[in-house]
Amino acid sequence: MYVSQHMFDVERLGADMGRRSDARQRMVDAARQLIRERGYHATAISDVLERSSAPRGSVYFHFPDGKAQLAAEAAESHAREQVKVIDSAAEQAGSAAGLVEVYLDMARDGMVNSGYSRGCGIAPLVTEAADQESDEAGAASLRAFMAMTDRLVFHFTAFGADGPSARLLADAVIAGTEGALVTARALRSPAPFEAVRTVTAGHARAIAPEPAASQRH
Repeated sequence: MYVSQHMFDVERLGADMGRRSDARQRMVDAARQLIRERGYHATAISDVLERSSAPRGSVYFHFPDGKAQLAAEAAESHAREQVKVIDSAAEQAGSAAGLVEVYLDMARDGMVNSGYSRGCGIAPLVTEAADQESDEAGAASLRAFMAMTDRLVFHFTAFGADGPSARLLADAVIAGTEGALVTARALRSPAPFEAVRTVTAGHARAIAPEPAASQRH
């Protein structure tokens, strides 16, 4: 009887932990979506709870430091997603310039498909001075942008760019994409992405020439 009851308790505990973990991830995902749409200050905990369908009491259980902690984790979640996007773009590309073009095309398509309603999940923490509420929010935004930039550097180097040139190009791509996310929303046009794509892909070809057709096979 003890063994069967113990097994039941363990299974129930595991199920409870799974539900708590699921609720936590739903809140992070909801916060990331809302921050991309509305910004940091315009995103309220009540909005996160409504979109995530998470229990109200779970907020301070999972995020004892409140909204700033939730936003910091949302920013890091956004960065992890972007690293996967960069890796996917690199797999589709055959050169540094190709990576730039695919990555910018993905960013442009995401903006257009959202009806020009979604920006970056990291930038609002910087532009709205979330670091004044929490050191962790500022540190998270730094880690997030560095993770994206470092991943681009890794791939640009693999495509033949030297270290300093790869870093310069990666900085330009991230900065250009962030600017395009803002201006495209304001203009309701993909033109800013096209401009960044043209300029940065052109520079990529200069620092890491594309292989000849015979070398691609």
